[in-house]
Amino acid sequence: MNVVWFRFLRTLYRKEPLTGFILTAGAMNVAIGGFDQSTSLVMFGLGTVAIAMLFRWWALSQRPAPVRVSPDEPPRMPVRALPEHSSRPSLPDLRKS
Repeated sequence: MNVVWFRFLRTLYRKEPLTGFILTAGAMNVAIGGFDQSTSLVMFGLGTVAIAMLFRWWALSQRPAPVRVSPDEPPRMPVRALPEHSSRPSLPDLRKS
């Protein structure tokens, strides 16, 4: 279980570090409030988790949608900054014969 939990947290922090931090802090508030039977800390933690999830949803909705290519359209050639072949002649062979 620890390996699965660690992988989940690692991918969450890599993709969205701010949301992951807020979500983890809220979850810890809920856990600590549950053990101490502190209703106000549990409510604060649940509110923090809800804000983190809303922030994540808002961030995902702000991203532009990926451009979908129809199957009938030919594939686009990549735009290259440099030409594929150099216009300068190649260097001479420097090996001793």
